[in-house]
Amino acid sequence: MQVDLNCDMGESFGPWVMGDDAAMLDLITSANVACGFHGGDPQIMLKTTSLARQKGVAVGAHPGFHDLEGFGRREIIGLSASEIETMVAYQIGALQGIAALAGHEITFVKVHGALSNMAWKDDMIAAALANAVKGVDRNLVFVVLPFSKLVQAGEKAGLRMANEVFADRAYEDDGLLVSRRKPGAVLHDPEFVAERVLRMVEEHAITSVSGKARKLSIDTICIHGDTPAAVSLAKAVRQRLDRAKVKVAPFAAPKAH
Repeated sequence: MQVDLNCDMGESFGPWVMGDDAAMLDLITSANVACGFHGGDPQIMLKTTSLARQKGVAVGAHPGFHDLEGFGRREIIGLSASEIETMVAYQIGALQGIAALAGHEITFVKVHGALSNMAWKDDMIAAALANAVKGVDRNLVFVVLPFSKLVQAGEKAGLRMANEVFADRAYEDDGLLVSRRKPGAVLHDPEFVAERVLRMVEEHAITSVSGKARKLSIDTICIHGDTPAAVSLAKAVRQRLDRAKVKVAPFAAPKAH
């Protein structure tokens, strides 16, 4: 068995610090780096991609809505397909340039927050996201939410895709994440999360809050870097997978430089 561990990071901004990216980079295999719209700035992007390169961690773009104050978790209504494509392509290109400066490269795209959640059930938004990735570089892997419109959009665009599940988030019966506004949406106990992740990998399934199991292939598992005690969660997950002899490796490794 093999799986990737990813984390959203590079989300600090100027003097404001979010998460312990350096510690997380010792535990994960893929880093989803914010591109300056919901978090991050050019210097943070450079620091994060440079450190990822040093630690042998794959890097992907993590584009979202242009909403620093809301951390990209507020829905922005009324954007056209062209506006969404351009917004995402701009962010991917920005991180490509910064990663090149760091001697690294980006190999995948994972959409952030409200933009990703809206694409779950909106064909237009999902297609715009897939087309943005394809338009910039069709070789980039498109990270998708299983059971969502992103899957059909990625298939139509001819993109290679990676199915993502979440270590620290609860699921509804339809496979959508439980809203952060609901109690129990975010999971905090390291041992519980670690056992849950191993069960997902071994059973090729996610289990909803009501106990319903949904089968799927799992390529990558996300641990949110902004979750309190995220490093403890990541350590517990990595140790549990290692003990179970599950290989942890990037799903989209960069070419050797």
